Amino acid sequence: MNFLFLSIVLIAFAAAGWRELAGLVAPGQPPPMEALSKAMVESAAGAVDLALGLVGIMTLFLGLMKVAEAGGLLKIIARLIRPLMLRLFPEVPAGHPAMGAMILNLSANVMGLGNAATPFGIRAMQELNRLNPNPGTATDAMALFLAINTSSVTLLPTGVIALRAAAGSADPAAILPTTLFATVCSTLTAVFAAKLLGRFYRRRQPVGEAVSPVSEPIAGALDADRAPEEEAPAYPAWVTAIVLAIGATFFGLTVSYGKTLSPWILPGLMTGFLVFGAVRRVHVYEVFVEGAKEGFQVAIKIIPYLVAILAAVGMLRASGAMEAMVTALGPWTARVGLPAEALPMALMRPLSGSGAFAVLASIINDPSIGPDSYTGCLVSTLQGCTETTFYVLAVYFGAVQVRRIRYSLAAGLAADAAGIAGSIAACLYLFG
Repeated sequence: MNFLFLSIVLIAFAAAGWRELAGLVAPGQPPPMEALSKAMVESAAGAVDLALGLVGIMTLFLGLMKVAEAGGLLKIIARLIRPLMLRLFPEVPAGHPAMGAMILNLSANVMGLGNAATPFGIRAMQELNRLNPNPGTATDAMALFLAINTSSVTLLPTGVIALRAAAGSADPAAILPTTLFATVCSTLTAVFAAKLLGRFYRRRQPVGEAVSPVSEPIAGALDADRAPEEEAPAYPAWVTAIVLAIGATFFGLTVSYGKTLSPWILPGLMTGFLVFGAVRRVHVYEVFVEGAKEGFQVAIKIIPYLVAILAAVGMLRASGAMEAMVTALGPWTARVGLPAEALPMALMRPLSGSGAFAVLASIINDPSIGPDSYTGCLVSTLQGCTETTFYVLAVYFGAVQVRRIRYSLAAGLAADAAGIAGSIAACLYLFG
């Protein structure tokens, strides 16, 4: 991210400087360096305004998620997907704490609860490392778990919807069908790639259980706060089958009738979460307010990232470098449904989540593009359908001091590529 940020600023400065010295000034336009200075200041100020505009919307979504979490929705999802997890990770015993932690992690990701997913993910890696006969080297289960995480199994991209609403979108939830299709593509690719690559990278290791090399205080803390729901039994197979069938039906309907269904999604989610909480005897108002308190903090935390990236991107556009890139690459990338304006988003998403979020904000707040254009919907889908691959690898493997990640990065990047392809296909179908 340091290299990327510096590179954007240097390219913008060099492009504007060259145009200034060469006298390439359009009639009626300010000199390039003056335009560069103005864009830098205006973009930084706009980033703060954008973040403050997100406060209310983020507060709403986080409050609803807190109600669903307090009602035990994560536990229900965990029990539903346990049979599937046993098939994906046959080397992990059904009753091992690693299985429960992975299920809770994926359940939190499905609901868009990134803050809850990360602690569960780290716990899962700690427990998987206890089954690792070769500490310091990723096992097949670790690689598959990381690949699924980097593919972003997200059904509700709340952050993207909030940003689109703040940008003035007429239908902020319009990207739910495209995100659902793209995240299914990336997740299936992650599983297939990890299983396929595992056959080539798998090494014979002695049977046994190794103790994680992490510090004992951390391991002890994880054991101490292990929740009893991790050992909850799975629902009968027929219940899981019915839920999967309903999910497949909903998936097909959202892809086929996305434009018709999308206006119903947000009101339906709010009503559904509150009714679910009330049925589960949750004090929905108090719990909603408790969760909503985090909305302001979340919006404020992203201001530095937004200022840095939006200022750099604003300089790049004002310098003329962005226009030159669009002119050069546009005819080629447009043939496959990827406008040149969306290229920075596609390239940054695996590298930096905050950077990609800022680029997304820059694109959909551009008056010439907007959130409801094809390009605006495409970059919104790209943000919601994949995760920051390098960040996930660094955090999760760093937690257990794994240095040899084997094929984890390759599987994650394959999922990213599938997510981009799925995003293009879905957006062409619905918005093209």
